[in-house]
Amino acid sequence: MDEADDLLQRALLEPDDSAAVALSVGGLPMSDHLTVIFHGRRDLGTIQTYVTHGSRGAGSKVGKGDLLRVPVDLDLHDAEDRDTAEALYAEQARVLRDAIVAADTVLAVWAEPLAEAAGARVGVDRSIDLPVQLPAYRLLPVALRAPERHLTVAPVCGARPLAEGRPPLGIACAQQDVTHVYPLSDDPEACLEDFLERAAEHARATAERLTQQETSVQRFLELNGDDDRPL
Repeated sequence: MDEADDLLQRALLEPDDSAAVALSVGGLPMSDHLTVIFHGRRDLGTIQTYVTHGSRGAGSKVGKGDLLRVPVDLDLHDAEDRDTAEALYAEQARVLRDAIVAADTVLAVWAEPLAEAAGARVGVDRSIDLPVQLPAYRLLPVALRAPERHLTVAPVCGARPLAEGRPPLGIACAQQDVTHVYPLSDDPEACLEDFLERAAEHARATAERLTQQETSVQRFLELNGDDDRPL
């Protein structure tokens, strides 16, 4: 177990009111290096999970704006003693590490199909806050964006304690006010084809609705222009 893991074990078991410690995840194809920060505080009653870019060791300072809150938290309440707590932590940290590696790897696989489907360049967005609202929680502070199509693709997860195993993972596609989440294991080409059809159908439905609204307003104006209309 590496230094960050050992630091987390010791910090969680010491009788302080608050502890913030790091778990490094490197060698990622899209994100390169991420750091998971577990923050425990007695008054919160949870050991919250955050993810940030880069390698952050002991003593590093991280601003609030650099942290992505991910609702997959450590749960050590079943630990009867220190040894059990260490084993629970090791298992849960491994679950989260594996989820991050899987999501980042799959996102890298999506890059080429997204560029082909969008017919435009694709960039990597490392922002903590994306300009679109996703239908699920983000797992990583990284996303693919095709700006010319206003299309964003990002790994997402379900809120779930790590004690319950790997959280549900998926890839979210978002274009303006159309969003959909696909299972992580699905084929990117098929997913993008499906999503673009959903977006096109939404655009058709929106255009039809606007036309109906314009017609309704026009008829109303015509009624109001008739001096002989009944009151």
